[in-house]
Amino acid sequence: MKKTIIAAAVLSYGVIAHAQSSVTLYGIIDAGVSYATHSGAAGDHIFKYDDGIAQGSRWGLRGQEDLGGGLKAIFTLESGFNSGNGTLGQGGAEFGRQAYVGLAKNDVGSLTFGRQYSFNTDYLGGAYSIGGQTVAGNYAYHINDVDQLTASRVSNAVKFSSASFYGLTFGAMYGFSNQAGAFAGAPTVGTTTGSSRTYSFGVNYKSGPLGIGAAYTDIHYPNAAAPTAFSTALANIQTMGTAANAKDLRSFGVGANYQLGAATVFGLWTNTRFEPITGASSRFNAFDIGGKYAFTPALTAGLGYTYMDLYDNLSGHWHQVDASLDYALSKRTDVYALAIYQKASGSNRGVENQAQIGSSTNYFGTSGVGEDNQLAFRVGIRHKF
Repeated sequence: MKKTIIAAAVLSYGVIAHAQSSVTLYGIIDAGVSYATHSGAAGDHIFKYDDGIAQGSRWGLRGQEDLGGGLKAIFTLESGFNSGNGTLGQGGAEFGRQAYVGLAKNDVGSLTFGRQYSFNTDYLGGAYSIGGQTVAGNYAYHINDVDQLTASRVSNAVKFSSASFYGLTFGAMYGFSNQAGAFAGAPTVGTTTGSSRTYSFGVNYKSGPLGIGAAYTDIHYPNAAAPTAFSTALANIQTMGTAANAKDLRSFGVGANYQLGAATVFGLWTNTRFEPITGASSRFNAFDIGGKYAFTPALTAGLGYTYMDLYDNLSGHWHQVDASLDYALSKRTDVYALAIYQKASGSNRGVENQAQIGSSTNYFGTSGVGEDNQLAFRVGIRHKF
């Protein structure tokens, strides 16, 4: 009898401990084959294995501990990787996607410390962009992600994210420079190193079928961030400037979506200001409009159009059409096909603008000298665990 009571007590304690604290292993593996025309300096076509297009491949640990009274300790450690060669993403950082710890309070929100997403990514990129709606995944985000919709991760950050108040959420973030005498960040002259500071704000409203949100992010000396996630973003918008000449990157955007039965329509506008250390500033506008339709619970199709415009000191125009077809084999595994076409026009200082599909120069590169368009196709498989 005594042994039975002891066994029951141990089992009861284990159940209680499990209820008070939990750790979850999760991840996504996204892989497939892509084809693009006019890739690289020679403008050749390319077939390639490509990873993390519908969503970036990752694995992570997420946990919480109940501290009582609606208060919880929370943490997330998330690592990006390339399934094709097994290498780490985000410049080789072990937990380059996210790494934070903090406290969360019911009906108040959370306060977290570490490497975290800006509100441009949290609110705009995830819900209102063609990429976030996974019409064409990372191929659909704007050139080199200059408006920080998909890869705006801020190191050394303190972030507050509110709970939902009748559908309204909001938040603020500050990323420290961590350099004495340079609270606002400072570059190492002639290089892309040094220190960087960031602040970001966002507000979002979700009620029934309607969602609407806005966000603003300012990164001072963006190429001093580690990893240097913004160096290619600034340097490779046709002659926008060199990485070492980046002083400030400011992005503001507003987006909305609306669900009509099996259909979802959405739109987004972002405006990004690039300020160099020397020289005149330039601006980059991007407009998304699109929709998705679920023919069955398993089969979904998407279509979107993006217009991008570079103006002020520099000039250029890009038109892009994205289409997708996704079939869910189960709740965790789906297969998909993408088609993307982009055409560039205009010139900067006598250099003809080129097409460049996607948020990374690693995808296909620019369309090459004398070519102003790119056409890309992809078939892929995605598994979530």
